[in-house]
Amino acid sequence: MRDRRFVAAHRGDPLQMQEHRDLMEWASNCVKHALVHIGEHSNTSLTKILDVGQAWKHGKASVGDARSAAFAAIAIANELKDPAKISAARAIGHAVATAHMADHALRAVDYALKALNKEDRLSEKQWQNQQLPESIRTLVLTARK
Repeated sequence: MRDRRFVAAHRGDPLQMQEHRDLMEWASNCVKHALVHIGEHSNTSLTKILDVGQAWKHGKASVGDARSAAFAAIAIANELKDPAKISAARAIGHAVATAHMADHALRAVDYALKALNKEDRLSEKQWQNQQLPESIRTLVLTARK
């Protein structure tokens, strides 16, 4: 069952639009940070997908555009062989899918962690948590496993 705290206010639940945008920004930043670690930050096909999430955040792309971009990231992941790159592509897909369902932000940062070497994951998760805006800090920290 979904955590109702991540369901948008226009659907009758508590998540405000600014919080939804903050989740998108946080997830995107965490994914970008992981991309740098694995040397994929200049992969234009992946970074263009992340740009759709930013466009949604600024009202310049629809949820449908974001969903399509997320599916494109998953298609890229399905073609890859390297587990780190697969996780990175899936992280991007989930980050952009945050526009559709806000709790995808949590999956995005989890996949970003999977893209890294095991010894780097704990410090990266701490870094991710430090990047949380106050508006979503409690929500995310209580929802993260």
